[in-house]
Amino acid sequence: MKSSRPKYMQIIDAAVIVIAQNGYHQAQVSKIAKQAGVADGTIYLYFKNKEDILISLFREKMGYFVEQIQEGIKGKSSAVDKLFVLIQKHFQILSEDPNLAIVTQLELRQSNKELRHRINDVLKGYLDLVDRIVIEGKETGEFRSTLNVKLMKNMIFGTMDEVATTWVINDQKYSLTDLVPEVHRLLTNGCSSSN
Repeated sequence: MKSSRPKYMQIIDAAVIVIAQNGYHQAQVSKIAKQAGVADGTIYLYFKNKEDILISLFREKMGYFVEQIQEGIKGKSSAVDKLFVLIQKHFQILSEDPNLAIVTQLELRQSNKELRHRINDVLKGYLDLVDRIVIEGKETGEFRSTLNVKLMKNMIFGTMDEVATTWVINDQKYSLTDLVPEVHRLLTNGCSSSN
């Protein structure tokens, strides 16, 4: 499979840097090739076009988010603890890769409708993970039995997304991970069965 080849990931990682530094529309395939240390034509052995690079980049990186979160929630017995890990890992991954943060929070906001649909398809795996945590919280009684799962999933993802976007827009001048406890508190209070 092409995604398991080293050059594929080399190009993906290069694309993150080039798109973060130049913006998606100004990120030429030739710049990505140069950053990756490959010939321009090599890019087309792995990707159809620049749009395919962006979607593939997002798929790989979101897969990494899901993998890290799943690993982190192993052994956690409560939905509240799993939600904390979800927020912590999400913010930690973005904090550790400022270029990825710029790409996911700013450059993936494309006006092209087809591109938006493809991005939403990739996001589904991540949102399913959030869904499972919310459903588990309802089943264990940690969260209200009347809680609207779809709405809560959107609130959790939307809150994390907005907090991360604000951090990127403010040039990442403060610690995103320092905000984890407060974001967790706000979200758990919003779905707590004691409310």
